Amino acid sequence: MGPPPVVTGISPKEGPPGTRVTVRGEFLGSKAQDLTGLTICGCDCLLSAEWKSSNKIVARSGPCKGRGDIIVTTRSGGQGTSTVQFRGYHETIGPMKESAVWVEEAPIQSLGWGRRALSPTNYQQEDPLGLSVEGNDKKFPEDELIELFGDGSGDLTNEKFHPGWFLLQHHHATTMEDLKAGLAFLKRKVNSQKEGELSFLKANVGAVMEQLDTIMSLKDQFEADMKTYGNDPTEKLEKAIKQSMSEANKLFDDVLARRDRADATRNALAVMQRYKFLFCMPINIERNVKRGNYDLVINDYARVKNLFKNTEVEVFRKVLQEIDDRIDNFKVLLRNKLKEMPFSLEERKKIIRNLVNLEAEGDPAWDAIVAHANYLEKTVANAIHEHLNIVSNEDANKTSKFTSLSAKHLHSQKINENGLPSQILCIETICDIVIEQLPDLWRLGQSYFTGQLHVAVDVEKQSQFKNLVLSSMQRAMEAMKTTCNNDVEAIWLIHMLRCIRQMYASLIHLDLPSEALDIFGSFILNLRIQCMISLFKEGADNITALSRKETWQVEYLSEDIGVTKLPHLFEEIVLETSRQARETVVACGPREGPLFNNPTHQTLYYNTVKTLFISFTQCLHKLAFSGCEDAMDNDETSVSQLIGSPSNYKSKTNKHQGPTWEQCLLISLSNIQYTLTTVLPRIEDALKTQGYPDLRTAIGWTNDWTQLEKLDNEVLDAYLEYRCDPLVGTIEPSMYLGGLEWDFDTKPTHLKPYAQEILANLIAVHAEVRRVAPALLQRILSHIIETIAEELARLMSCVTQFRPAGIIQARTDIILLKNTLQGYSTSRARSFFEEALDAIPQPTSKEDCMRIDSLLLEITKCMRLQLSCLASDGTKTIRYLIADPERVTTV
Repeated sequence: MGPPPVVTGISPKEGPPGTRVTVRGEFLGSKAQDLTGLTICGCDCLLSAEWKSSNKIVARSGPCKGRGDIIVTTRSGGQGTSTVQFRGYHETIGPMKESAVWVEEAPIQSLGWGRRALSPTNYQQEDPLGLSVEGNDKKFPEDELIELFGDGSGDLTNEKFHPGWFLLQHHHATTMEDLKAGLAFLKRKVNSQKEGELSFLKANVGAVMEQLDTIMSLKDQFEADMKTYGNDPTEKLEKAIKQSMSEANKLFDDVLARRDRADATRNALAVMQRYKFLFCMPINIERNVKRGNYDLVINDYARVKNLFKNTEVEVFRKVLQEIDDRIDNFKVLLRNKLKEMPFSLEERKKIIRNLVNLEAEGDPAWDAIVAHANYLEKTVANAIHEHLNIVSNEDANKTSKFTSLSAKHLHSQKINENGLPSQILCIETICDIVIEQLPDLWRLGQSYFTGQLHVAVDVEKQSQFKNLVLSSMQRAMEAMKTTCNNDVEAIWLIHMLRCIRQMYASLIHLDLPSEALDIFGSFILNLRIQCMISLFKEGADNITALSRKETWQVEYLSEDIGVTKLPHLFEEIVLETSRQARETVVACGPREGPLFNNPTHQTLYYNTVKTLFISFTQCLHKLAFSGCEDAMDNDETSVSQLIGSPSNYKSKTNKHQGPTWEQCLLISLSNIQYTLTTVLPRIEDALKTQGYPDLRTAIGWTNDWTQLEKLDNEVLDAYLEYRCDPLVGTIEPSMYLGGLEWDFDTKPTHLKPYAQEILANLIAVHAEVRRVAPALLQRILSHIIETIAEELARLMSCVTQFRPAGIIQARTDIILLKNTLQGYSTSRARSFFEEALDAIPQPTSKEDCMRIDSLLLEITKCMRLQLSCLASDGTKTIRYLIADPERVTTV
C-alpha cells in the first residue's frame, strides 16, 4: 500500500455544474487504472475524470451546490484528503446564455391572470425596484451571504428567494431614500397589473381576432369533409387497415411455420445432446480418472445431478445409478490416494477438496492427517531398521507404528561406500524425513482447523492433533537418541549435532508450540553435553598418546629453561579441543541457551578439563619412570669409586643412542616445572578468553596442580635417590682408602681422595643438569650438597684422634668444599659444614694456620678448572679464592 492521495490545489475554485476543474496534489495514482474514485462537493465525477499524472487530474464538476472537499481514491493509497474546497452554484439560464440543456425561449415570468409578455425580449428582467445599479461596482461577498441566509437565493425566479439576499447582492450601496422610492415604484407596478378582463381584451384584441378566424376556418373544413366522406369519415380508414393486416398475415404465415419447425428441431437436438452427455458420462468418468482430471469428473457429476436428479424416466434412473457406482469407486480411489505417500501438501489438499465436493462420508481431512502422522513414524522406523538393524518389539509386518526400540540389536558401526558410519547416515535420513514431512503435517493440520479445507471442523480434535505432532517428534527424537550412543566418535557426534541443528532451525520457522520444540531442544542440549565430553575424552586420549611422540630433544626457550615439545603439544591439544568445542558445542544455535549457565554443566566442564591435565600428568609419570626397572636391575653404579676416575654413566632405557634414565628424569622434571609455571596459567587464560568458565573458581581445581607438583617431587626424589645415595656412599670408602687415618704425620700437599671424588661427582651431576635444565641446578645441587655436608659432619665427628698434619688436611678439605659449594648450599648445609669443622681440632700454632692458607691457595690454583665448574659464577669465585686466601681460611 502506498501513501493516501492529498489534494493541495484546484482551478477554478468555484463554478456551475459542468465546470472543467483541474485538481492538483500528491499521490493521485500511479496510472489511469489506479484511479478508482473522484468526488467534488459530494458528487461523483469519476466518469468525466481524466488522469494526467500522479500530481494532476482534470474533471467536470457535477450538480453540486455550496462548498465541499475534493476527495480522490486510488487502489494503491485508498481514500485521500483535501486541503482546499470547491464551491458550486446554479446560475439562471436565459435564451442568450450558452447551455448544455434545452432552454424554453418563451418567458417564464407569470403575470396577473396567467398573462405572459408576447415578446421574448421581455425575459431580460429589469430591476424590480426600477433603480439603477451602475454605481454598485463592489459586490457583496458571496460567502457572507451564504452564512447569513443559508440555502436562500437572491434570484427572483427561485423558490427559495430571500429579499434580504437580493437587496444585499444588488443594492447594498443604495441609500435609504432610493430604496423607499423603489418600493413606491414596485407598488405602482403591481397595482397597474390589477385590471379587469376588458382591459386585457383591449390590450390583446388583435390576437383574439386571429383566434376567432382560425376557429371559423376549421368549422368550414369539417363541414366540407362530411359532405364528401359522410357522417363517419374513419370507416373506410378502418377497412383499409384490416385489409393490410390480412395481406401481411398471408405473406408471413409460411415464414412463421418454418420458424416453428426450426425451433422444434433445435429443441430436439438440444435434448438429444443432453441425453448424449448423460449416456456418455460413465465412460467419461473412467477416462478422466485415468488421465487424472479429477476436477472435470466432479464438475460433470454435479452437472448430471442438477439435470437429472429428480427424473422419473426409468432409463435415466439406471444410467444415474451406474454413474453413482462409478463415483463411489472414485471416492475409494481418492481415499486410497490420500493415504499414499509421499505426496505434496497441495496435491493432498486438492484430493481432500475433491472428496468434500463429492460429499464423501466421514472426515477425509482428519484421515489425511492421521495417515501422514503414521507414515512419518513408519519412515523413521524403516530408517532405523535399514541403517542400524534395530527392530521393534512388535511385529513390523502387523503394525506400521514405531514402538520401543531395543538398543541391544544395535550392530557395530558400519562404514558405507561414502566413508560415513551407518549411524551418521541414519541420523541424516531421520533429519531429512522430519524436515520434509513434519512441516506438511503441521500445515495440513493448521489448514484443517482454520477452515481452509472447507470441512466441518471438530474442535475436540485439536488435542488429538497436538498429541499426533508431539508423538511424531518424540518418536523421531528417541530414534536419534538411540543412534547417538557412547561408541560414536567425537567428529561424528559433531556432524550429528550440525544435522539436528539444521533440522531444528527449519522447525522453528513453523511457529510450532514451545512444548513441541522443547522435545528437540532438550535433545540438542544433551547432545551438546555428550559432544563436549567426547571431545575432551578424545583430547585426553591424544594427550595420553603423547608419550609415544616424546623424542627427548631439548629445546632451550631461554638461557635457563630447556624443555621438549611435550608441554607445547599438550597446550596445542587442549586449546584445539577447547576451540573445536567452543565452535560446535558451546556456541548457541537458534533457540538454544548458554551451556554454562547451569552449575551442573559448569561442574561437568571442570571435570572434563581435569581429565586433560590428569592425562598429561600420567603421561609425564610414564615417561619419567619408564626406565626405573632397568636402572634398578643394573648393578653398575652411576658414580666412580676410584680416585680421579670419571663418573661412568650409561643408558639404561635405550640400548641405542639416546638419553640416560637420569637425563630423562631431568627432562621430565624440566617439563613439569615449565608446565606448572607457564603452560597451565596460559591455558587457563586462553580458556577464559574463549568464553569458558574460569578454572580458578572451580572447587578442587588446585588439587590438579597439586598432583602435578606431587609428580614433580616424585621425579626429583627419584633423581636424587639415584644420584645422591651412591655419591654419598662413596665418601667414607674414599676417605679411608688404603687404611688412611687422621693421626698421620705426613705433610699434606693436596686434597684427600674423598674430597676430589666429591668434587668430581658433583661436577658430573652439575654438567648433566646444566646440559638439560640449567634452572634446576640450584634445586638439585642444594639437596645433594646438603646430604654431603651431613655425611661429612657425621664422619668427622666419628674421628677419635687427630695429629697436626691430619688437622691441617681435614680443615683444608672441609674449608675448600664449603667455599666451593657455598653458591648451592642451604642454611642447613652450611650448618653441617660448620659442624664438621667444629669436630676437627683447631690448629696448634700460627704456622699451621698459615700452612692451611698456603695449601688452600695452591689447591685452588691447581684445581682452578674443577672449582670453576661448580661455582655459580666460576670466574669470580676463582679470583676470589686466589686473591684472598686468608679470608677463605677465616670463613
